[in-house]
Amino acid sequence: MPTTLTLKNIPDDVYARLKLSAETHRRSMNSEAIVCLEAMLLPVKVPPAERLARARALRGALPQGKFRARDIDAFKQEGRS
Repeated sequence: MPTTLTLKNIPDDVYARLKLSAETHRRSMNSEAIVCLEAMLLPVKVPPAERLARARALRGALPQGKFRARDIDAFKQEGRS
């Protein structure tokens, strides 16, 4: 049976982010809070072999020779300036 939880003294910035996330996902604040808690406390365990297969599939989907280490580093720096 579900239990009721009341939260007090939520920092303003946390409340604002939760509210924005709820609006973005078209959920109530309560539903969004539950989704966030579930995501953090009950993460889906992906076996290492499956995680590796996903990474290889993503890498294979990239255009060959388009992304070199120095290009990625440049993109990172661009976002920080």
